[in-house]
Amino acid sequence: MSRNIPFARLAATLGLGVSLLAGSLVAPAAAQAEGEIRIAEQFGIVYLLLNVVRDQHLIEKYGKQEGIDIKVDWTQLSGGAAVNDALLSGSIDIAGAGVGPLLTIWDRTHGKQNVKAVASLGNFPYYLVSNNPKVKTIADFTDKDRIAVPAVGVSVQSRFLQYAAAKQWGDQEFNRLDKYTVAVPHPDATAALIAGGTELTGHFSNPPFQDQALANPNVHVVLNTYDLLGPNSPTVLFATEKFRNDNPKTYKAFVEALTEAAQFAQNDKGAAADTYIRVTNAKIDRAELLKIIDNPQFEFSVTPKNTYPLAEFLYRVGAIKNKPESWKDYFFQDAKPLQGS
Repeated sequence: MSRNIPFARLAATLGLGVSLLAGSLVAPAAAQAEGEIRIAEQFGIVYLLLNVVRDQHLIEKYGKQEGIDIKVDWTQLSGGAAVNDALLSGSIDIAGAGVGPLLTIWDRTHGKQNVKAVASLGNFPYYLVSNNPKVKTIADFTDKDRIAVPAVGVSVQSRFLQYAAAKQWGDQEFNRLDKYTVAVPHPDATAALIAGGTELTGHFSNPPFQDQALANPNVHVVLNTYDLLGPNSPTVLFATEKFRNDNPKTYKAFVEALTEAAQFAQNDKGAAADTYIRVTNAKIDRAELLKIIDNPQFEFSVTPKNTYPLAEFLYRVGAIKNKPESWKDYFFQDAKPLQGS
């Protein structure tokens, strides 16, 4: 029997839901007035600041301080491509995705909608994990393997993989492993990797999914992004210049809400864990989650860290056409500019 059959079933089953979800957001929506904000998040602990903001109604709190009642709408998507499409179609106002999707949409809208990042969501190591004992490094993947990523070629996981490939084989081979990647949401990819039995033998993951996968003795780490780039901010929030300019009070309330959420999550890991479980309905043991969150390599912060090396790389290999001179080119600079990188 062909090895493609079970994976094809997996891809068809998982991909349909994502396609339908993404497709439901392609219809253009009317521009939002001051006092409304629509936010798209994805899966994982890296979005915990948004969970805190939602749970504690912090946007509404800071909106009242600005003299407005803010209506907040939350949407969950999978993959930077779907998130970027939703932002450009006018279906959302704030996009939550990796630095990879941010740089793609920043480049695409440069001089037009001028999409830029609002803030980081923190610093976290991402792991490329595998259940194939023959795969010790990225050089061991073959055409018999498939690597799950949130969005092929666009997600920050895909970009990290390209960065690693360029280091391994040279810039001209940066996309050498792209043909092995498939778009699968993190929860489903984790379940498939643990269960085995399909062509899905790799998953470029994020916490807590990578930790859940590694609890299985058949799963191991192939690549750690902190080894690749050093501590960095893989996930960010971004918006169009128009939304920021047309909704200054709502935008300010959102930024202040994020800042408070970051302080809360960094200073009270137990309460942060409780918030994640409560808001996401995650089926994870609290003690296990707290152990993950308490990782000293984790930092909940709105200040971006070490994002520019990936941006410079993407320009160097031609993945983006506009060259950012620094991280400040693709982050909004507000009254109190971030001291990031």
